[in-house]
Amino acid sequence: MAAPIPGLVWAFRIRSDGSPETLPVDQPIAFAHDGLLWLHFNLADARAPQWLTAANLQVPAQARLLLLSKDTYQQLHTVDDCVYGVISDLLRDIAEATEDTGYLRFIMTEKVLISGRYHPLCAVDATRRELEGGRRVESVAALLETIVENVADTIDRIADRLANVLDEIEEQVLSDDTTDLRQNLGRLRRTCVRLNRQVSGLRIVFHRLEQKNPGDQKPALRLRAGKLAQRLDDLHHTIVEMRERSRLLQEELHLKIEEQGNNNIRALSILTALLMPPTLVTGIFGMNLKGLPLADLEAAFPWAAMLMALASLVAYFIMKRCGVIR
Repeated sequence: MAAPIPGLVWAFRIRSDGSPETLPVDQPIAFAHDGLLWLHFNLADARAPQWLTAANLQVPAQARLLLLSKDTYQQLHTVDDCVYGVISDLLRDIAEATEDTGYLRFIMTEKVLISGRYHPLCAVDATRRELEGGRRVESVAALLETIVENVADTIDRIADRLANVLDEIEEQVLSDDTTDLRQNLGRLRRTCVRLNRQVSGLRIVFHRLEQKNPGDQKPALRLRAGKLAQRLDDLHHTIVEMRERSRLLQEELHLKIEEQGNNNIRALSILTALLMPPTLVTGIFGMNLKGLPLADLEAAFPWAAMLMALASLVAYFIMKRCGVIR
């Protein structure tokens, strides 16, 4: 008697008319069917790699090895009647997408899409919800394209959010309110760099596939690489613009902070220069020596105070004349 597939997160059967059907993961799944089959595994479950290793999947050995590997290099390969590879996605927590990168591994044949991940991912979960909502899928290639489009949509939403944060930071920089901006801007730049690295790798994968253009591939496995590459190019351009904008803002912020520091040092220097002459007067009258002026005078203190004030006033006018004080 057939047993349930271990480590299976979800499973869909897509009928010949493109309508999806959710399959229970706690029951055996028949591979002999007329439509398509999507099996999505949690590779962190030790039972899933064991089952995938032992199962008779009729796929190339290198495809099975890549599916079970922990390789983080984005790649896409076409061999015989099989397409397999690794693409990046954003990790998902309970509520929403995070800014951390995860990886989806997959093997695609004409009738089956087998995918796996080590951590929950956004795009595959969004695709699952779309299928549960009744979205029709024409082929296994269209199913993979839907996943890639959801990757782009997720990154696009994060890019919009980052753009709003950049607008707020720019307003604060221009208004000279630089409180806690360095940390926020540094975190934003780090996110832009991560997204840029992710999208760059993904667009290179589909550009290579477009140039390779395996004409002898079956229609069900033929990805619209050009369309996906164009979408990723637009997204890459947006992220690069934000990365450069955040870099320029960080440079401007550093200049403002440096200018504020210079102004503080300048004010401290002026204050020191104004206090030096009275300090000199105080030091002179503080010497315990005979023959000091005003030493025998009853009203000596007011005269000494006037002398200190006059010394500061003279220093002020000298610095004003030299342009030190504006």
